[in-house]
Amino acid sequence: MRAMALDLSLVGKPQEAESFSYTWKDVVAYALGIGAKREELDYLYEGKGPKVYPSFAVVPKFPPMLTLLGKSGGNLAMVVHGGERVTIHRPFAPSGTLRTVARIKGIYDMRKLAVVHVETETKDGADLVATTISSIFFRGEGGFGGDVPPKEDAPKVPKETPPDFSIEEATSKEQALLYRLSGDPNPLHADPEFAAKVGFPQGPILHGLCTFGHMVRHAAKGACGGDASKLAAFEAQFRRPVWPGDTLVTEGWKVAPDKLALQVKVKERDEIVIAGAWAALRA
Repeated sequence: MRAMALDLSLVGKPQEAESFSYTWKDVVAYALGIGAKREELDYLYEGKGPKVYPSFAVVPKFPPMLTLLGKSGGNLAMVVHGGERVTIHRPFAPSGTLRTVARIKGIYDMRKLAVVHVETETKDGADLVATTISSIFFRGEGGFGGDVPPKEDAPKVPKETPPDFSIEEATSKEQALLYRLSGDPNPLHADPEFAAKVGFPQGPILHGLCTFGHMVRHAAKGACGGDASKLAAFEAQFRRPVWPGDTLVTEGWKVAPDKLALQVKVKERDEIVIAGAWAALRA
């Protein structure tokens, strides 16, 4: 058993709320970062609002989550995002000021990895807008004898049934450079030398949350006629890295009147990169 580098005393302690002010330009930059095209003009043009993709919830929560992870004692250079769950309580306004509180829900042991679950609440004034749970992997920090993470009860992909929709979309070579404008400047997604030093000699990888945003867009397109406000909650587990320029294929199955099972593949490698994924639909 190795010594524990992460500070277990942080578990359950809410941190001070952090403020996040944004304009329509931030909303549009996010939509472009997750691959939105000209046909999605409602999300790209201030003359249409713009509407806000619900996965934008990961943007205001990112700074307080990063602040909290910085207090944890772990090496942030060895962090990989393992999964994300978002619940939307009401739509985001096209601009405004939000306040987010983050807390560590649990720290778990997976032998080579330590897993930190970070929970956030984002409010607009007194109104709760979104809650999130992030699974953050600290590579090399496991083996301290802690509990394993709780199992998630995600709807299973029907293996023998063709998907109800399949949406294929190529990312650009610049996708990670564009997505990082939405608040995740980790050099892992921009600097080839840094990426090689932390175990990715092929070059900078795409943010897991960028692939996540593509999945949410595709779910809205495939199951909601493009109306992302019909998505009430969604979750994904990031299984394998994606590189800018890869082609993403999101497949969805309607497993209940209000529930989709989802998975995302990279076409070029026929490799599942997001699994354990689902979306809940509003009535």
